[in-house]
Amino acid sequence: MKKLILLVFTAFFSLCALAQKDNKVTIGTIDSIQSKILNEQRKIWVYVPNSWTADSKQRYPVVYLLDGDDHFNSVVSMIQYLSQAGGNTICPEMIVVGIPNTDRIRDLTPTHVNAAPPYTDSLMLKTTGGGERFVSFIEKELIPRIDSLYPTQPYKILTGHSFGGLTVMNVAINHTKLFNSYICIDPSMWWDQMNLLNTTKKALREKNFSGTTLYLGIANTLREGMDITNVRSDTSKGTRHIRAILNLDQYIKEEKQNGLRYESKYYSNDDHGSVSLITEYDALRFIFDRYRFKLSPKDYTDSTVDVANKFVKHYQEVSKLLSYKISPPEDIVNNLGCDFLEQKQYAKAQGLFKINVANYPESYNVQDSYGDYFLAMGDKSKAIEYFKKALAIKENAVSRKKLNALLSEK
Repeated sequence: MKKLILLVFTAFFSLCALAQKDNKVTIGTIDSIQSKILNEQRKIWVYVPNSWTADSKQRYPVVYLLDGDDHFNSVVSMIQYLSQAGGNTICPEMIVVGIPNTDRIRDLTPTHVNAAPPYTDSLMLKTTGGGERFVSFIEKELIPRIDSLYPTQPYKILTGHSFGGLTVMNVAINHTKLFNSYICIDPSMWWDQMNLLNTTKKALREKNFSGTTLYLGIANTLREGMDITNVRSDTSKGTRHIRAILNLDQYIKEEKQNGLRYESKYYSNDDHGSVSLITEYDALRFIFDRYRFKLSPKDYTDSTVDVANKFVKHYQEVSKLLSYKISPPEDIVNNLGCDFLEQKQYAKAQGLFKINVANYPESYNVQDSYGDYFLAMGDKSKAIEYFKKALAIKENAVSRKKLNALLSEK
């Protein structure tokens, strides 16, 4: 099927996906779950990629987002952009599950404290230390519910900022295999006299973190006149937040034998409040650094290059990275095949159409495009075969017109 038609329909349906009732643009739905573990009703914000339909068999990795009411919109928009960057996608499309807060200091602190400056109100600290129950809620209630209702893949990411970052580190260290990757944003590692920081140091020495990825973003919370070198020797309460994070970063980098895939960055131009967005962006680029598929100018112009094989090998490597099978994207492969067909690079076009038919046999569009290839090669019987396959999957005017034209010639 002609690429222009595909692009027109893609643009049309994209606009339809954004046009919601009452002329409002929405990016997700509000779900809820009655938690027996937390003994309360929890609202959950869920975004499912627009590419999913009720008839689709496509499934997606899942990002679980702490402080969901604060970060849901920005993270969803970022993933939408990075997964649709002009066809040269940087990360896969993903489901985003935002977890809004009810009692934030209860859920996002792993230990109970009676005093934790700057929190001087004892009533505020009364419920602290509910972190393990909150993790249990995520593991035993939330994840199973999301997996039962939404088109999920097994690959999961947990991301959190501040106290949420503290929770991310607690899960990464004590419940490592619950998620595949962790995004930890300026975490409150100072909590409870750096109790979790000390536990983390021990775990980094003794545990195996192979198959786990962690990205740490560090904000500039330095006092005037300090830098990230001289602050390490400071002892004032005002710098304990960044000192604890810098210590965490140092501990992780020193224990290279534990198999953890790790990267960190200090954001000198961002403070504790502004660092989330840029950290999320850099973290996704790091986690999926091998996801992006690139073709060289020679791949486009040299008719002897086996482009289809490059696609296959690349996505085999990506599948290993994410631990589930990922096929080359149908639309990208189909568009490129159509380009090569127009350029009369027939071997390259056929290779791409063949892998699309193998990966997406229930797509009428890939069957139709393969029919176009055989038509261009003068193999009318094969062209008829594939146009019929396309029409058997879905009646459409374009395939019907081509089939009728071929049958009228007999």
